Amino acid sequence: SGLCSVLIITHKFREVMQYADDVTVLRRGKAVHHCSVASTQPAQLAAAMMGEAAGSPQVAAEAASARIPRTPVSATAPNALQVEGLRALGDRGTLAVHDLSLQVRAGEILGVAGVSGNGQRELVEALVGQRARMGGLVHVNGKPYNARREENRLLKVRSLPEEPLRNACVGDLSVAENMALRDFDQSPLAVKGVLRFPAWRSRAREWIRDYGVKTQGEDAPIRSLSGGNVQRAVLARELAGEIAVLIAANPVFGLDFAAVAEIHARILDVRARGGAVLLISEDLDELLELADRIVVMSEGRIVFETP
Repeated sequence: SGLCSVLIITHKFREVMQYADDVTVLRRGKAVHHCSVASTQPAQLAAAMMGEAAGSPQVAAEAASARIPRTPVSATAPNALQVEGLRALGDRGTLAVHDLSLQVRAGEILGVAGVSGNGQRELVEALVGQRARMGGLVHVNGKPYNARREENRLLKVRSLPEEPLRNACVGDLSVAENMALRDFDQSPLAVKGVLRFPAWRSRAREWIRDYGVKTQGEDAPIRSLSGGNVQRAVLARELAGEIAVLIAANPVFGLDFAAVAEIHARILDVRARGGAVLLISEDLDELLELADRIVVMSEGRIVFETP
């Protein structure tokens, strides 16, 4: 008596290897592999997760865990994103973000760490225009940024929000329509005020192919896609073209290791192209892997900073 069976459902190999006695791998709703943890390794689990069609799962697993080499942030790089004294209310009407200031340089990833519920969500929403700002200033490359759609376009600001189906998509609209939300009224998707739907669909097919989005087609409602594929579709839209600032909030939450590796590589590519990335994440491993500098939020304030 007193014994308890524990079932852990996770995408993280480290958690399996550290805590579990036995492991079962699910793929497309079927149990495809079962063994003791002592007799397996992450590469074998990756192979079972991805199946034979994925090329070399060993390579994919190693890519997911390898640090990607990169040049240091230039000491002379300008501040691409500057937040000064930002204040925002939480859902209960009390202050959730307290006079918060931070800067992210061009070509830098600034990680924001903290236990969930310490103002990170409100910070992101105030930055991207989903929550009113009660005070403070935000500048992108020296110009005021109030998260208006036109400012997003002119100042080249993009975002990868948490829960993309809820925060970055219209579920009933098609994949092609969601991919066009940012620039549907710009050439070549529109000419002299006339929307060119064939151009929306042909670009969507191109992005579906380039980003490996698994969907029944560009006309399928985006809510019919899995979480990882919704995020890939949003990535395609947000990472197209030149980017000055990318705001990413828990961008790989709940996704499998292959999707995580791919999305992390694309975020690092934004950095390599000179973009400033503000990465808000509750996963310390993710921040330690990707960020050049980390700040910690507690009770709506930044309480610690470290390279």
